[in-house]
Amino acid sequence: MSKPLCLLIDDEQDILDLLVMTLEPMGIACFCATSFTEAKKYLTLHKFNLCLTDMRLPDGNGLDIIDIIAKKYPTTPVAMITAHGNMETAIKAMKTGAFDFISKPFKDLKELRNLVSSALKLPETSARDKLDLIGNSNVMQNVRNKIDKLARTQTPVYITGESGTGKEIVARMIHNNGVRTKKPFVAINCGAIPQELMESEFFGHKKGSFTGANTDKLGLFQAASGGTLFLDEVADLPLSMQVKLLRAIQEKTIRPVGANEEIPIDVRILSATNYDLAELVKLGRFRQDLFYRINVIELSIPPLRQRTEDIPDLVEYFINKFTINEEIYVPLETMVALTKHFFSGNVRELENILERAITLCENNKITIADLQLPKDKIVQTNNLTDDEFLDPLLHEIERETLFNALNQANNNKTKAAELLGMKIGAFRYRFSKYKK
Repeated sequence: MSKPLCLLIDDEQDILDLLVMTLEPMGIACFCATSFTEAKKYLTLHKFNLCLTDMRLPDGNGLDIIDIIAKKYPTTPVAMITAHGNMETAIKAMKTGAFDFISKPFKDLKELRNLVSSALKLPETSARDKLDLIGNSNVMQNVRNKIDKLARTQTPVYITGESGTGKEIVARMIHNNGVRTKKPFVAINCGAIPQELMESEFFGHKKGSFTGANTDKLGLFQAASGGTLFLDEVADLPLSMQVKLLRAIQEKTIRPVGANEEIPIDVRILSATNYDLAELVKLGRFRQDLFYRINVIELSIPPLRQRTEDIPDLVEYFINKFTINEEIYVPLETMVALTKHFFSGNVRELENILERAITLCENNKITIADLQLPKDKIVQTNNLTDDEFLDPLLHEIERETLFNALNQANNNKTKAAELLGMKIGAFRYRFSKYKK
């Protein structure tokens, strides 16, 4: 088997020599470039398995190298070499498409070796895990494509979306399709930890460090070592804990409660919340520097009302989940009633509705009555034939969606438009076609 090829780009010969001495014993063939021009020439001559590039070059910068490789050679992971403590450069690199970053001067060559080993484990194409998102709408296809790209990096990802949209599923997919898939995925609901126990839960503690600490305990960072730590509802962290979390992420070290020395950590941070973190930053309830650090890449999960064409697929999935060897029939009028319902609880609400309906239905047929939806959110169609119903269906769905959003926004059209992901002009035009 041929050796993996690595392109090293730095204008400091001492750094290049150190990188070569570290990588060649790992069985990696190294090509060294001291300029942007020389690096571009090498990229046209060889197919590299990895690239390490400095930020500042005599005739260009590393961000441009990352951009070129991301566009022309997307299967080649790139790591940025940054000046120690320059997190702004590291974040820019990861936003551009870098796999990871490492600071120089190198404090620990083991960290460098781990980075290189992880990058070389990346598959050339994403292998779809059994865990997946249900639905083939355009918005969900876009989400899947972004997951595939994010799985190929070590970038911190901030997952946004309303409650019930599947943020943890997305986090698990990013983990499962990346190089950390064989290591732990540790999920924690930040709002479920008592404040007085948070530091111990995150960083662990030593025996005798406080009353009740009868044994040493590993924290979440250590439990997720080599893998992924998913911070769900990260907005619920108190400010005092936000400071300590920020330091752990930036320094890649933790200090267990009662310990004298810091411990190096290797975890990828994914976070999620259904709050507007940017707004909480303005209100002083969430640290701006921590927000900047965890929000390197934002991945937004659409609400169910923005992908109603996926509801039939979701219905089929949940029926198969809740039944064994049973044929459950969902008539057209029942399915349409579901597509017109304003799912404030999103997919989780749909799942609960169907689980209840399957229990209540008779003769394996789910009727509108079995759904037990609020009457003011269902257009009555019992007297219409299927053909009569389908003709005005799209207009009726649009009308109900607009008025439900307006109701949710307390009659504020601007907020209603934002709720539906529409521009205010488009909302006003569509709204003008209907009368309540």
